[in-house]
Amino acid sequence: MPAPMIIVCPHCHAANRIPADRLADGGSCGKCKAPLFAGEPLELGAANFDTHAGRSDIPLLVDFWAPWCGPCRSMAPAFAQAAKQLEPEFRLAKVNTEEEQQLAARFGIRSIPTLALFRNGREVARQAGAMDANSLIRWVRSQA
Repeated sequence: MPAPMIIVCPHCHAANRIPADRLADGGSCGKCKAPLFAGEPLELGAANFDTHAGRSDIPLLVDFWAPWCGPCRSMAPAFAQAAKQLEPEFRLAKVNTEEEQQLAARFGIRSIPTLALFRNGREVARQAGAMDANSLIRWVRSQA
């Protein structure tokens, strides 16, 4: 029997233990009872970033963006579409660099949009520039 996986709830940010072979079933949070996977990007900030990047056993793909950035806004629907296809294999999240300047500085974000893939709290891959959903999904899966 595979070891259980830790999945952080996108709603209350509690850690949940899920059997690895039941991950595709979705499941709900033991604390707030909300679904663990919604098929949409999660908004992260300084208060909950490390919990999702470091505690969860699934990789976290982060879109560092800003509201004034045209390419960021044009990529947003593709990122949302990718979330529907990549969960529960990956968790997708967005970090608004205007509101979370310390997070952007911590990860050395120099241009936006920038995609960063985290596994076990460490950045394992980075890609700058907007992508369509298919390219984004291919890139993420090639990094796994």
